[in-house]
Amino acid sequence: MNQQALDGVDVIDLGQIYNGAYSSLMLSYLGADVTKVEPPFGEPLRSRVDEGEPPELVMLNSTKDGITLNLKDERGKELFKDLVRDADVLVENFAPGTMEEFGLGYETLSEINSELIYAHGSGFGEDGPKSDRLAMDLIVQAESGVMDTTGNPEDPPTKTGIAPGDFLGGIHLAAGVMAALYQREQTGEGQFVEASMQDAVYPSLMSQLANYYADADVPSRTGNRHSSLAKAPYNAYEADDGYVAILCTSDDHWQTLCKAISREDLRDDDRFATNVDRVEHMETIDAAIEEWTRERTREEIVSTLSAAGVPCGSVQSVEEVIHDPHLEEREMVVEVDHPTEGPIRVPGTPIRLSGSEMPDIEPAPRKGEDNREIYRDRLGLSEDEIEKLQSDGVI
Repeated sequence: MNQQALDGVDVIDLGQIYNGAYSSLMLSYLGADVTKVEPPFGEPLRSRVDEGEPPELVMLNSTKDGITLNLKDERGKELFKDLVRDADVLVENFAPGTMEEFGLGYETLSEINSELIYAHGSGFGEDGPKSDRLAMDLIVQAESGVMDTTGNPEDPPTKTGIAPGDFLGGIHLAAGVMAALYQREQTGEGQFVEASMQDAVYPSLMSQLANYYADADVPSRTGNRHSSLAKAPYNAYEADDGYVAILCTSDDHWQTLCKAISREDLRDDDRFATNVDRVEHMETIDAAIEEWTRERTREEIVSTLSAAGVPCGSVQSVEEVIHDPHLEEREMVVEVDHPTEGPIRVPGTPIRLSGSEMPDIEPAPRKGEDNREIYRDRLGLSEDEIEKLQSDGVI
């Protein structure tokens, strides 16, 4: 049997879009039994397609059960309380105050189940001047400094191509859940866990924060160069078929790079003797390296420099990443056969425990797919009761 760290942990997942859904996905990959609860019309991600299952939803809800439930209906509220009664964890990332408006906030649910760990993901947290503001990832990127630090110096602030707030927030929320589970083993009591997206993103500004405290004369946006302009070479260089990232963290790396590209003249030039010297002549160094990279393919460059021990990597397209043999071997890209969407490659788990096997990843549930099983087997409802709830729009 596939033994995992969170076997026996029962999670109720109200997560929507990315933040909460990714947090509960990590818990499911660690062995928790996760039941995703959507409103009868489906969670917001479903509105991104006219029919079928959005790929994002399929990828973020693997290995979960799926039910529908109307939390605005009194019968729906009671059914939800019944689900929570024996649950270990509840994960949600609704707008602040939403669950309280439903009459299903932490104070209410903890009275029903004192061992419940209630995990809430939000944009700005439970307190502070911005706590009641709505926040999607773009808003968090704007407010947290991410947009101001992304792009080239001459360009306007730019969002990143990924969703750092959603996923960093989700990771921290999952970490908080696991800490609370451990503490419950000592105390027997559950607790409220929160992780805000802005809080989670803030520490990632480390280089920019260092610039601020050092009073460094560095622009907010440095393109592909080091965020503090404190390393050289450090850039993405044009190749014959794309771009390659190359950097040197030590003088040894620099000397090795010069030898690998047959530019011993650079190695012996006093202008480039130390990293501080090289930073002063960044433009000259970048031009010399790119003169070499432009004549070669990404594969040739990475093969040559990696063999020499110089840090480098090909700038891969999304398609290349999805089919990266390294990620495939590490089971970070796993192909599953979804019953309606067919084969799709879903993300695996970045968390590896020597005492746990890798998860067996199952396709994400279709909307309400497990209604009968959950309501009949877990809550003891009859087929007639389930049919009535369905016809009344409660599930």
